[in-house]
Amino acid sequence: MDILKVLSRGIKPNPKRNNAAAIGTALPSAGAHPNPQFFHDEVAGAASRGKKRKRRKGAAAGEANENDKNDDDSDVSDVDYFALKGAPKKTAVVPDADQAAAQKQRKPKLLDEEECRATLRSHRLKFTILSGKGEGVKEPAKKKAKKGEEPQKEKEKEKRKEQIFPQPLKAFGELRYVYDVSPEVSDNLVRQGFRVPTEVQMGSLPLLLRPGMAVKEVGESGVDFLGVAPTGSGKTVSFLIPAIDAVLRRRAEEGEGAEENVLQAVVVAPTRELASQIVNEGRKLAIGTGVRVVLMRRSLKLVAEDLAKEKEEVVDEEGSEGEEENGDQESEEEEGSEAEKEEKEGDGKEPKGPARVDILVTTPKVLLNFLSGEKKVVKNPKAKKALPTVRSLILDEADVLLDPIFRKQTMAIWRACARPDLALTCWSATMASNIEALITKELGKRAKRLHISKPYPLIRLVVGLKDTAVPNVTHKLIYTATEQGKLLGLRQLLHPVSEPDSGPPLRPPFLVFTQTIERAQALHDELKYDIPLEAGGSARVAVLHSSLPDSVRSKIMARFRAGEIWVLITTDVLARGVDFAGVNGVVNYDVPGSAAAYVHRAGRTGRAGREGGVAVTFYTKDDIPFVKSVANVIAASEKQAFTGKCGVDASNSTVQKWLLDALPKVAKEDKRKLKVRGVESRRAGGKASITTKSTWELRKERNKLGAIEASKRRKREAMKNGGKARQEEESGEEWGGLDD
Repeated sequence: MDILKVLSRGIKPNPKRNNAAAIGTALPSAGAHPNPQFFHDEVAGAASRGKKRKRRKGAAAGEANENDKNDDDSDVSDVDYFALKGAPKKTAVVPDADQAAAQKQRKPKLLDEEECRATLRSHRLKFTILSGKGEGVKEPAKKKAKKGEEPQKEKEKEKRKEQIFPQPLKAFGELRYVYDVSPEVSDNLVRQGFRVPTEVQMGSLPLLLRPGMAVKEVGESGVDFLGVAPTGSGKTVSFLIPAIDAVLRRRAEEGEGAEENVLQAVVVAPTRELASQIVNEGRKLAIGTGVRVVLMRRSLKLVAEDLAKEKEEVVDEEGSEGEEENGDQESEEEEGSEAEKEEKEGDGKEPKGPARVDILVTTPKVLLNFLSGEKKVVKNPKAKKALPTVRSLILDEADVLLDPIFRKQTMAIWRACARPDLALTCWSATMASNIEALITKELGKRAKRLHISKPYPLIRLVVGLKDTAVPNVTHKLIYTATEQGKLLGLRQLLHPVSEPDSGPPLRPPFLVFTQTIERAQALHDELKYDIPLEAGGSARVAVLHSSLPDSVRSKIMARFRAGEIWVLITTDVLARGVDFAGVNGVVNYDVPGSAAAYVHRAGRTGRAGREGGVAVTFYTKDDIPFVKSVANVIAASEKQAFTGKCGVDASNSTVQKWLLDALPKVAKEDKRKLKVRGVESRRAGGKASITTKSTWELRKERNKLGAIEASKRRKREAMKNGGKARQEEESGEEWGGLDD
């Protein structure tokens, strides 16, 4: 049997598959999806529960119908406050003195426990208390062990993980009238086009805004939160709204004498592109509120005090190798432009006092350099200052920030936030169990160190299946055998040929991910002349990686968002969190190093519920041992997409079961090496190279370059030897003539 034919045959999409994306009519760049929610399963009896009414006869029936209609209209006006259809009704201006009473009259009733269960299950939302039984949280009763029966730790852990069912956010209108969010923030949501809350917003916002109202068993003081939701599901809005609301609530509590700008929340992101995006979104939501959302820079000064000298706790020492070897990952995103930033900021005058900041968005290295007092880039700086006013620490892409690459820096920032009432929120599309265990462990250590008697409960929200890609993206696995085959396959994607069984075409703009910076640059050199001049030529293809200066990276991002760049070749520096609403597809030119990396790469398309996105992955003979993790993610994502849909056969998937069984399993050590180093042949100096030249041409070119280099070396040696001869002649004694 021809193994190449077998591997290629099992990855063709089924033409009978009932999927709107397979038709190729919808594109992610066509505009916002009318409903950005990924899941809405039908739950038996949930829709009609508590709404059955007896029919009445005669005039009583007419009166009842009128009353029911009025009740329904009042409910719809509250629930569908940001409704798409119909003109907004004109309402009388309510005086300030009666505004609170008017809001209470419009306040809808909260759902009972059964309705909350049905709503959360229909949207596949699961809340679990992981640790930190706080005030008012009921501890589940422990059963006495029978005689001769030893207690099992696993069962005790499962008992401690109690599932809860908080109030869901049915519509954004409830933010103002139920959870008392500022009217300016609600109006800004309308201007930004937010209509229907996504699953993560539906589940997280009530719990983060008013925990006591969302869950009666949880106290009003606060919660530590861990959110795991698909890419493009609106996690940024989910943590920005509570952060802005907390700033406004503090000002209202302190009254007229309150200080206007106090650093209250710190948002940590792994890359500068993601941090800049969070700042832009935060400033849009904070228009008219006076809340300042600022991006951390080297010249920025904050209100800080000396950190008390404590015994340093060892977090994890296994990350040193990853920090050195993973140079093409996000850890280099600051180093590439330090010199340029110092030149720009060194010319200006330093600010006299601390900056006016309410919410600070930063990458780990820049903030830690400020806290350590280091002016230059230090590999492992230690925090010497504390941030006494910070009440909320937000870790976006927390699994990377707590990975060995960033772990020491993130933990140092966490310890610098010294308030006992600090609330921690962690967000990501992928969250491994070891990261959850690390967060739980550190929260326990922090409670002991700061003598916190009643710590916040740590609540985890999981949307859909954990660690899976978005369900509205079409996945493709393409076997290309060799590196030259990958280059040929990418050129075919640039000039697609429509076939009935080829699935949806990949149309520009799209992202191309490579393993290293060198490969990204080489691929750009190969493709920059593939687009004809009539269509824009080489200007339509660009490359972005961490070695470029910040100004160049910002210009490339702006051009890509504006549609001037069609093909953007990049490394994993753009794999996480960055939102491109118009990206039609993603190409994994090199197989990602882990299943989580594939989830985040594929999540750059299909944002906010848009359909029609395509994720293509090329793999060669060298990648076959590592494809199984990617294939498992694709199979789980498609199973999740098919679940709950009527008339769809889950067996018609991109990856068949026999292919999953045929692919070899990978040892844990090999997975670790792949995550840190990637495929060795694609590292700098490896055998694999991105080029269309033959082996004979490459050998001839190398020989020519070698001859040129040898000639230059001989000339340098000749010049060096000639210089020495001249020096010897000049240093010799002058001839005094013949002796008499």
